[in-house]
Amino acid sequence: MKKSPGPTIPPARILGIESSCDETAAAVIENGRVLQSSVVASQIDLHAQYGGVFPEVASRQHVKSIYAIVEQSLSGAHLALGELDAIAVTRGPGLAGSLVVGLNMAKGLALGSGLPLVGVNHLEGHIYSAWVYPAGDPEPPEPVFPLLALLVSGGHSELVLIPEHLKYQRLGGTLDDAAGEAFDKVARLIGLPYPGGPSIQKAAEGGNPRAFNFPRARLDGSWDFSFSGLKTAVLRTVRQYEEEKKHLPVEDLAASFQAAVVDALFTKTIKAAQQYAVRQILVAGGVSANRALREAFLSQSEFPVHIPRLSLCTDNAAMIASAGYFRFISGQRDGADIDALPTWPLS
Repeated sequence: MKKSPGPTIPPARILGIESSCDETAAAVIENGRVLQSSVVASQIDLHAQYGGVFPEVASRQHVKSIYAIVEQSLSGAHLALGELDAIAVTRGPGLAGSLVVGLNMAKGLALGSGLPLVGVNHLEGHIYSAWVYPAGDPEPPEPVFPLLALLVSGGHSELVLIPEHLKYQRLGGTLDDAAGEAFDKVARLIGLPYPGGPSIQKAAEGGNPRAFNFPRARLDGSWDFSFSGLKTAVLRTVRQYEEEKKHLPVEDLAASFQAAVVDALFTKTIKAAQQYAVRQILVAGGVSANRALREAFLSQSEFPVHIPRLSLCTDNAAMIASAGYFRFISGQRDGADIDALPTWPLS
């Protein structure tokens, strides 16, 4: 018996623009998955002196970079603006001044070219980063619904149930610090440079994850996360070493802290996946680049897991173009009057 073909996916080329925080990015995605080009201008060096993102500095740098970044992305895809089908742009959440730069660039391009404009939620973009693969690579399997997504970044730690494309049910989120924010703050406490995620991961490689028994906020009966108690426990440990004038065991502190965060994220995600009987798990956001977190999920065999390639974990425009594609084929069209939404829950 001949197998019937699957549903036909409408072909479309989407330019994505992302400027929600401190990366200025543009990318071209074909058919929601195939990455034709991706350009990201990072501002890490600019903000390192502040120990975090300085909003005014970020928005000014976006203004300086965005035109060239979009041009490079189109050039890398060997396409003119008129050969695209739509423009997708991050509308929120994020820093207000940063969002406005990307949004205005996208509006101007849409008005000048006549291309449709599609506003995208930044968190939705992180989810769709798992669909993206570079042109020329073998096509990997798509994530299968129903999915459970763990979104972990500097501003968000959330569990989201996804029954189908563009449908979301938020199960829980952070009650205080997001995981990425906790990494940044703890890195500062133990004398490691910004950004904290890569610094702690590197230091942890030489440390003992069992050296300190740091707390895990289980929050039984809830799918929420909390990392403030863990951060406080690290602070108290550091102060104790300072008071006793002992050498601070940075590597052991980093390894023990990282193990506590990974344990909390992994354990709760697996329990939620079991309770909601999902078929697969998706882990995305900046913290999904953490090696220990990736290994924890990829080493279990109960659920297939999708984690974006490292270049797509942190903020980028490929994920915005991918999410924009699925919104575009669903019929979404936005006008030039859409505003930036610094707070915009995924729904």
